[in-house]
Amino acid sequence: MADYDKGPILVTGASGGIGGATVRLLREKGADVIAAGRDRDKLAALAKESGCRILAFDLTSEESVKDALGDLDLWGVVNCGGFGGEIATPMETDISVFDKVISINARGALLVTKYASRSMIRLGRGGAIVNVSSQAALVALRGHISYGASKAALDNITRVSALELGPHGIRVNGVHPTVVMTPMSAWYWGRPEIEGPFLKQMPLGRWATEAEIAAPIAFLLSEGASMISGVALPIDGGYTAC
Repeated sequence: MADYDKGPILVTGASGGIGGATVRLLREKGADVIAAGRDRDKLAALAKESGCRILAFDLTSEESVKDALGDLDLWGVVNCGGFGGEIATPMETDISVFDKVISINARGALLVTKYASRSMIRLGRGGAIVNVSSQAALVALRGHISYGASKAALDNITRVSALELGPHGIRVNGVHPTVVMTPMSAWYWGRPEIEGPFLKQMPLGRWATEAEIAAPIAFLLSEGASMISGVALPIDGGYTAC
């Protein structure tokens, strides 16, 4: 528990699968967790289940992020808020969808980092930020022009933030999950013509679980990762290694 007693940890996207699993795991480890998102009902249910605090704000609005985080004491952040967008080629992509994906996945994470890091620097206790990227940022995936671009942008935010915040004792890392099969993702990834070839290329040959993504996130927030900053950690069953 000593790994997680340095101060509050904000988890955005907490009403989603990976975000919610991360909140639950960190609470089990004794962390003071603030679960953030836009769906107040889902956040309230998560708070009742896990004992976390909740905070609702809009990642697409700097004013909303500033109002929520400007005076909030934080030690850690998990940027897990995201939007999948569309499955489309560069020839077919809807630019309005592209703009929304970038606005949430990259711009939103940067806004959270902007105001959360100010709090960490003000408190002078260091800190840790974990950005939830994707294997789509590391390799080309068909149909993922918008999502992959947004996560590649997030990766650069991770690297530059690690450089700029390191002198303040703040570590910044990224994790790159493969697909977690949920009802929401099954409409595409569950298609036999998509699922079969994808899993055949992956050495471990199966989809990830939410818990398998949450555990490395928790590790990167812990003292065990105290000398790790600026890394991109694939959690993809070896897919991007092939």
